[in-house]
Amino acid sequence: MSAIVYGAGISGRGAAEVLAKHGEQVFLYNDNPISISEELSALLEKNNGGLVIGSENWSALLEKAGLLVLSPGIPTDIENIRVAEQKSIKIISEVELGYKNYAGHMAAITGTNGKTTTTTIVGEMFKRLPVPSAVGGNIGMALSKEVEALPKDSWFAAELSSFQLERVETFAPEIAAVLNLTPDHLDRHHTMEAYGEAKKNIFRLQDASKYTVLNYDDPIVKTWDKDSSGQICFFSRKVQLEQGIFMQNGDFVIKWKDKEYTVCNVKDVKLFGGHNEENILCAIACGFFAGVSIEDMADVLKNFNAVEHRIEYVTTINGVPYYNDSKATNTDSVIKALEAFEDGHIILLAGGYDKMTDLTEMMNLAKEKCDCVILLGAAQARFNKAAIAAGIENIRLATSFKDAVDIAYEIAQKPQVVLLSPACSSYDMFKNYPERGNTFKALVRALEK
Repeated sequence: MSAIVYGAGISGRGAAEVLAKHGEQVFLYNDNPISISEELSALLEKNNGGLVIGSENWSALLEKAGLLVLSPGIPTDIENIRVAEQKSIKIISEVELGYKNYAGHMAAITGTNGKTTTTTIVGEMFKRLPVPSAVGGNIGMALSKEVEALPKDSWFAAELSSFQLERVETFAPEIAAVLNLTPDHLDRHHTMEAYGEAKKNIFRLQDASKYTVLNYDDPIVKTWDKDSSGQICFFSRKVQLEQGIFMQNGDFVIKWKDKEYTVCNVKDVKLFGGHNEENILCAIACGFFAGVSIEDMADVLKNFNAVEHRIEYVTTINGVPYYNDSKATNTDSVIKALEAFEDGHIILLAGGYDKMTDLTEMMNLAKEKCDCVILLGAAQARFNKAAIAAGIENIRLATSFKDAVDIAYEIAQKPQVVLLSPACSSYDMFKNYPERGNTFKALVRALEK
């Protein structure tokens, strides 16, 4: 029987390569035309597999398939998947494939926001362990490809999206962490309940030997302790917990099984904002349960800079700092970014490919925090309507991305800050959010010159 990998993006190509290396006949299927490397093409053809394009080939492929591996970008409720289900073909996610092939230890991190920052910090902490380590999943390479060369004693930090957590069947990492849950990806999951259920797959199959790390300050995630059989460790920046990871007088504190440790103080770290305090608390929990020393965790945190495209400082022009927050693709991310600038006086650039999430809370905060809101992209009209409804008076409509940056430059003066934080995907103007962020940085640096 052959294996089909559905979706020829980074995850799909990684999964196809791993399966082919194990001697499987693999067909890498993509709905639309796409090219793959000559090396991967040769590897697939060696086992009489290959790249297959287009839905007219789907039924024929299924006739000889015993396994279907889904890339994260493939919705599980489309017609092609329903046809495969009717034929009783085993369907798993790329993450499940990677987990089945990995004999080492894993800390898996999910949440609507903060995943990349937290996972990157955890990855830096794992580098301090006396064993091999790596980072992957929704960040970097495909999980199935990243873990294939790691030995049994290794530690892997996995950033996982809700898409990746669909169609898992044995996935049970040693440490499963959930940062938060706010409306996002409802075009895929349709309801918040379904979105939450996908996230819960990160810990659903854990047993009592494993750890479930949950945000005590998130009203939804806080209640998920009853859904896990793992050892529950809450983290909180607002409450001094009887047991867990929390903040006390600015210190990051671990209190676990009658022992208490202080890692470092918030003043010692370069990251700022309440959302980053939550990310740090979660990372400390992962590092602690993986065996990273308190001293090593403190050293990592003191030297860690912001992840690219997440409230990333670009430069200062005429006394005005510019920040690139292109990774803020939903309203909750923007709210966290606005809150991070305690003094306000923000010139906000927002808009892009509209996810159709509710804008009320974001715009109410923007009214309080922003001196001007510059709107752009496909979402411009809806964002403008919501900004007017919130009572924001200084609204500027940009005709292009460059125009938005130019407007900000023209009006910005001390003590204001310019913040790109779109609350939207980038697909109306860019290939992805890194391209959008890099374009913003290039335009700002051109203005500086």
